[in-house]
Amino acid sequence: MNYDTWTGLKISVTDGVATVTLDHPPLNLMDGVLLPSLRGFIHQVREDADVRVIVFQSADPEFFSAHGDMAYLTDPDALPAATRAAIAAAPDAVIPDGLNILEAMSEEVRNLPQVTIGKIAGFARGAGNEFLMYLDLRFAAIGQSGQAQPESLLAILPGGGGTVNMTRLLGRPRALELLVGGQLVGAELAERYGLVNRALPAGELDAFVDSLARRMARVRPEVIAAIKATVNTVSPGIPHEAYALENASLYSLFSEDLVELAHKQLAAGVQTREGERDLEGLIDRM
Repeated sequence: MNYDTWTGLKISVTDGVATVTLDHPPLNLMDGVLLPSLRGFIHQVREDADVRVIVFQSADPEFFSAHGDMAYLTDPDALPAATRAAIAAAPDAVIPDGLNILEAMSEEVRNLPQVTIGKIAGFARGAGNEFLMYLDLRFAAIGQSGQAQPESLLAILPGGGGTVNMTRLLGRPRALELLVGGQLVGAELAERYGLVNRALPAGELDAFVDSLARRMARVRPEVIAAIKATVNTVSPGIPHEAYALENASLYSLFSEDLVELAHKQLAAGVQTREGERDLEGLIDRM
């Protein structure tokens, strides 16, 4: 298949492994460009019998994906436009009632017949980290990666599946610690909490993920699909009612005060490379 049409993504397929590189400067924001491209790719690759494993990584050594676009809060047209574009990228896929586009994509990624792997060697916050939690497996570089759901510090909640998927992965107490506290988690703590499969020395991350992906890609696709289907019966997906509640809770927090706060945060340096290197510290100092 030809995957050259998806803006912000560089995609190559070798020996059954599709490597998807997020390349959407300056911060790989989950915006009206990257979100539709990811969703379009997900629905295209579902039908590709030559792909058995998908690895997601970033071209930016500092950022996997900074977070969702702050314009979703400051511009009333930004989120609806991104949603329309994401729907158009996969027009035959149904969005369940009550779910937003990111929540729908969570289920779409989880239900892929291929194994999905996230390789984290930079910061992944907000919608960027939410996307990683959709994947089957995650591996992080010690001393270089950082994951966070800082939405509570921005006066909202993680509304793209973040609250429910983090609880599924970490359990209630640890999920509440990270969701309400909004702190950045390095690779080793992420491994201990269950946010990633393994924390690896930065110099070993690429080789480890490449070796594992190629090993998995040698397994026949019907075997991979059967294993995933069976595992999913033991670890079922999130009920749509939970996603719908998350979505409703998110929109209940949207207000004029929230828009004003978002503008102040942008003025202070949020969504700039310098500000995003220490986003939590920047917000704490405000």
